[in-house]
Amino acid sequence: MEISAARPHATLAQASRERRDVVSGEVMEEARLIRFVAGPDGQVVPDLARKLPGRGIWVAANRAAVAAAAKKNLFARSAKAPLKASPDLPDQVERLLRQRVLASLGLAKRGGDLTSGFEKVSAAISSGKAAWLIEASDGAADGRRKILALARKATSPPGLVGVFGAAELGLALGLENVIHTAFLAGRAAGRWAEDVRRLEGFSPLLPEDWREEPVEAKRKP
Repeated sequence: MEISAARPHATLAQASRERRDVVSGEVMEEARLIRFVAGPDGQVVPDLARKLPGRGIWVAANRAAVAAAAKKNLFARSAKAPLKASPDLPDQVERLLRQRVLASLGLAKRGGDLTSGFEKVSAAISSGKAAWLIEASDGAADGRRKILALARKATSPPGLVGVFGAAELGLALGLENVIHTAFLAGRAAGRWAEDVRRLEGFSPLLPEDWREEPVEAKRKP
């Protein structure tokens, strides 16, 4: 949901979660932005967790916006300091977001918010407990079609992520041969969705050769 700059704030806490994109000038929720800070060497540093010290510079969470901010020297203008932005800054952000999303999956597994395996994932979908499906990008098409067909019939279809390979998922979850995974509905899934949506601005969530698109990706509030 977009937030207008003219929208009144119900609370100070709500106001603190809105920032201005230095590229478009639009005020929006922090969840739709990437925070950057000045590193000790004068380089622009992505701060995905929004915890690094220093004045934050906010850019919309998509590849075009970050590339434009770097090319037009908007980081230096905003900071009023001679900051340098690497030409590959969008790639840096994508790489860090991928790492963050995978790390969150590992935490979710340890917290009991994740289930893996064809049968368990199918059960989570059928019971309406699956908020997201994480399908290995290199998994067999037959198994994926069966899972997605089941998801298509759900009252509330889960979101779909297919950007990680089985080896990446296995490493993140401490398992072998991870093909089908479901992120169960709850607060953890909502927080994870924010990073997934930011990653979507830098990399497609589904491989190009996935022709079937039965599950529409969810947009979490």
